[in-house]
Amino acid sequence: MPKNRTLKVVAGIAASFTGLVGTIIFLLETKIISFEMAILMLVALLAMYIGIGILIAVYRLMGKLE
Repeated sequence: MPKNRTLKVVAGIAASFTGLVGTIIFLLETKIISFEMAILMLVALLAMYIGIGILIAVYRLMGKLE
């Protein structure tokens, strides 16, 4: 297990993203959602993770300015 806090956070984010992608693929394979819906959900999930990452980066950069 990583001892660095940053590595633990990155591992947690990667695990949650992988879990959500796996859930979407499972729903697709069991025919609960259509292929188009799965693609839309995957794109939205990726956009949310990227957007929140940008917000966190900007927040940290603003903190360094003061």
